[in-house]
Amino acid sequence: MDPVIIVGAGPVGLTLALALARQEVPTVVLDEGPGKEEPRPARTAVLRPDTAALLERLTGTALDHHGVRWTGWRAMRRRQVVSEIAFAPDEPAPVQIAQHAISGLLRAAAADQPLVEIAADSRLDSIEQEPSGVTAHTRGPNGTYWRGSYLVGCDGTRSTVRKLQDIRFPGRTAVERHAVAALRTELPWTDQALLHRMPPWRSSGPFAGEVTARPLPDGAWRLDWLLPPGKDLVTPELLVARIRETLAGWTDGAAPAYDLLDTGVHTVHHRLARRWRDGRVFLAGDAAHLLGALGTQGLDEGLRDADNLAWKLASAWHHGPHEALLDSYQAERRAVVAARLRATDQALPGRRGGGGLRHIVPGTARGHDALLTDGHLGRGALGAPGAYTASPLAPRHLEGEIPVDTPRGAPVSDVRVTAEDGSFVRLRDRLGRGTLLVLLIAPGTGVWDRKHWVSAGVMPRLAAAVTALPHPAELLVAESYPGAPAHSVLLVRPDGHLVTALTGVRPAALYAAAEATVGGAVEEGVGVEAGVR
Repeated sequence: MDPVIIVGAGPVGLTLALALARQEVPTVVLDEGPGKEEPRPARTAVLRPDTAALLERLTGTALDHHGVRWTGWRAMRRRQVVSEIAFAPDEPAPVQIAQHAISGLLRAAAADQPLVEIAADSRLDSIEQEPSGVTAHTRGPNGTYWRGSYLVGCDGTRSTVRKLQDIRFPGRTAVERHAVAALRTELPWTDQALLHRMPPWRSSGPFAGEVTARPLPDGAWRLDWLLPPGKDLVTPELLVARIRETLAGWTDGAAPAYDLLDTGVHTVHHRLARRWRDGRVFLAGDAAHLLGALGTQGLDEGLRDADNLAWKLASAWHHGPHEALLDSYQAERRAVVAARLRATDQALPGRRGGGGLRHIVPGTARGHDALLTDGHLGRGALGAPGAYTASPLAPRHLEGEIPVDTPRGAPVSDVRVTAEDGSFVRLRDRLGRGTLLVLLIAPGTGVWDRKHWVSAGVMPRLAAAVTALPHPAELLVAESYPGAPAHSVLLVRPDGHLVTALTGVRPAALYAAAEATVGGAVEEGVGVEAGVR
C-alpha cells in the first residue's frame, strides 16, 4: 500500500511521521526547506507533561537534556507574590524548549527510521484525489509526483494544502502581541517560571503591564512583554530599555549583566479551519488552527492532533478505511480546539482590564491571575488537555460502567503498570502502538512475581476476553488507579484517552466498548443495558 504523504517537516509533521512509523506505516514528508531549521533562541515552546511524554516516546530522548523542566511557578502583581507553586522532582511539570531543538530531535529520530522518508526542497503545488489514493506534485530541484494512501497538511499558518482544498480559515487577527527577548543573565530564582502583572516600574511606551520569564538551558531566559492593542513599533532602543528596567526591578537594584541572544515580536492569531478532513486529505497543527493567547501554547495542540490522527490512519492503512473512525479525528480535535478558543476569547477582556471574566471567575484580579496561571501551566479550561466526552467513538450505556477520577474521554493518569512480559513500566510508555490497552486494577500484584498471579483469579477470563476483542489489545495490570476500585477494568485508546471503566470482568461490555472505539456499531443487546438504545 502507498505511504502516507505528510506536507511540512515542522514538529507536528515529523511527530506524525514517527507516530505512524511506530505503528508500521511508511510516510513521505515533503519539506519545503533545505532540511534543517535555523536556531532561534527566542522561538521556544512550553510542552505540557502529555506532549513532552509523546516526544520522549518517539525520539527516545529525555527532553530535560535539551530544555528546562520548570521547578516551579510564581505569579506576582505589583510587588506582591499572589501564588507560588513548587514541582516535586518526580512530579510532571512543563518543559521549556527551543523549537529548533524539538525539530532537531525529531529529525534525528526520523533519520534512523527506515519507514520515514524526508524529501527536502519539495514545495507542494497540486493535489489530486482518487477513490484509492492521493497524488501530490512538488516543484523545486526535486520536483516530481508522489503517490500516497492519504495526505496530511502540517504545513503551517499559510498552508498550501488548506488552500488547494479550498478550506476556509476564519478567525481573529493579532489577538495578542508580545515583544520577546532571549538573554543569558542571572535572576534571583532558578528554573522557575514567572508571570508578573502590573510591575511597579512600569513606564510609558508600547508595553502593557505584564511580563513573563521562562527558563532556558545554560542560564538563559525568555522574557515576553505583553503589548497593548495596536501596531506600535517596538524599536531596539525601547526593547533594550525595557530589558534593563525589568532586570533591575527583579533584582532590586542595578540591572545585572546580560548577554542578548535573540529578539522578536510574537503575534497571536485565533483561527479555526472549517474542515479538517476532505476525503483522503487532512489538516493538523497550525494548518488547522491558530491559538496561544493567555499563556496557552499552540504547539501542544498540534502534537495532540498528530497523536489523535496517527492511530486512526494506521488502522485504516492496515485494515482498510473505516469512515467513522477517520471522521472522528475532526469531530474530536476540532471540538477541543474550538472550546479552548471560546474559553480564551471569553477571558481576554478580563486580562485587558474589562469585566469579561465576571461570569467565569467572580470578583477579583486574584481570580484573573489564577485563570492565567491555569493557561500557562496547562490546567483548567484554558490549558488542560481536552477530553473527547462527546466523541462519536464513545460507547453508550455499557453495563457495569463505573466512574473513576479520570472522566470518560480524558487522558489517563500515568500510573505504573506491569506489562505482559512481567516488566514494570509507565502507562504512557505503552501508548502509541496502535493497540487498545486493557488495564486491570489488582492491589498486591506489584509485590508478587507475575507467574504467581497471571493464572489466578480473574486473569484467565480477562485474558480470554482481551484476545477476543475486535482490535489488537494489550493487557496490563496496575496496583491502583485514581478513583478505581479493586478488580475494575479500564479500556484505554492508543492515544491515552479513557474509553470506559467497568466493574469486574465483563467480556460483552468490553467488546462493545472496543468496537465503538474503532468506529464500529454496538450490536443490539451486546453489553448494553436492557431496553436502552
